Amino acid sequence: MGKRDYYEVLGVPRDASQDEIKKAYRQLAKKYHPDANPNDPSAAEKFKEINEAYEVLGDPDKRAQYDRFGHVGGGASGAGGYGDFTDFGPFGGGFGGFGGIGDLFDMFFGSTAQEARRRGPARGPDLQYDLHVTLEEAAFGCEKELEIAGWDVCRTCGGSGCRPGTRPSTCRVCKGTGQVQSVQDTLLGRVITSRTCENCRGTGQVIDDPCHECRGKGRVRRRRVVVVKVPPGADSGLRLRLSGEGEPGERGGQPGDLYVTVHVRPHEIFTREGDDIHCEAAIEFVQAALGDEIEVPTLDGKVTLKIPEGTQPGAVFRLRGKGMPRLRGSGRGDLMVHVTVKVPQRLTEKEKEILRQFQKLRGESDGRGFFRKMKDAFGM
Repeated sequence: MGKRDYYEVLGVPRDASQDEIKKAYRQLAKKYHPDANPNDPSAAEKFKEINEAYEVLGDPDKRAQYDRFGHVGGGASGAGGYGDFTDFGPFGGGFGGFGGIGDLFDMFFGSTAQEARRRGPARGPDLQYDLHVTLEEAAFGCEKELEIAGWDVCRTCGGSGCRPGTRPSTCRVCKGTGQVQSVQDTLLGRVITSRTCENCRGTGQVIDDPCHECRGKGRVRRRRVVVVKVPPGADSGLRLRLSGEGEPGERGGQPGDLYVTVHVRPHEIFTREGDDIHCEAAIEFVQAALGDEIEVPTLDGKVTLKIPEGTQPGAVFRLRGKGMPRLRGSGRGDLMVHVTVKVPQRLTEKEKEILRQFQKLRGESDGRGFFRKMKDAFGM
């Protein structure tokens, strides 16, 4: 009787991806594993058939040969032949390409080869911090002290977890390997499984005389101060990395990093657009008509701005180099001064008479009135 097609055995189409083939194999292997079917003699045969199919289809090179010739050289013979599959304990050649013995442990015994290995040094977690600064601080740069609440290396034991003058001892349960093994005899042969040693939690060492301050953890909760330098020209969203200022590592591992995100507070005078800043300057309508010199604020202090005669409402004057420093480059942006014109209110009779004379001199006699025209001109 001919052997079943490998794709049919795994229940996948011939154009299935390698991930789909692996997923189908895992599901079928878990379903038909002999340990999960002790009262079903046919489960072992089905399990062997599934593993042979995956041994071929799970390997891209063997799969390509199978698709072309209907068999693979070496182990299998004939179209869809099983080859030599009589001895695969513990978990022998039938699991080639499955991803390693750790995958099988994870499937059936709830642990992985990675968990079973001795736990080495672990890098500490990174920390995040939101820093709020003023526009002036962002413009010229500043140093800020951050108070960080979190784990810190125990200063008494230096992170070892042991009382000063003592050292950890080798775990008596796992003999320093960080893992323990158990042996189980099944219909398919002897199965050896590994799991993390519970006595030392995979470290391979036991602290017999723990530090009185950290109680053997090697780190303590503490508030500490970290200094961060905000560069000139910083803007909201800038992320600064302080290497090694995160949480301390475990078992001698490197500390994590501290990531500081800068937020620039709104300013009462200036608004920012990239490297340029903007502000408003209000002038009297006489200043707009006759011209004048006014003082305007900048990040560096007040400067004199010349207002030419006939300046219209909404005019914008550019003061070059009075903006924000460029964070990634040289020089600075500009300050844009937006002029608004104030129209006087509650005029005295003398002021009104002067304006009426001005109206006559300008020939404004079309009936709308000087002030109406002024309001129209200035958008009032």
